[in-house]
Amino acid sequence: MSRIKNVAVIVILVLALVVILQNTEKTTTRVLFVTIEMPRVLLLAIMVGIGIILGYVAAAKWSGRSTKQ
Repeated sequence: MSRIKNVAVIVILVLALVVILQNTEKTTTRVLFVTIEMPRVLLLAIMVGIGIILGYVAAAKWSGRSTKQ
């Protein structure tokens, strides 16, 4: 089961990388009262990173184990 999980994670990360690298133009983003102009590739990479971190924290919390060791 662990092998299937590892393959699934690798496939998802490769697909995310393909989508991220195809979006290189600049974009304007409003965050609360601030307007930020940045390449879309950076914005997507940040969002994927935040999603991975939140997923890890949620999985650790709901599985009964702590992220602190």
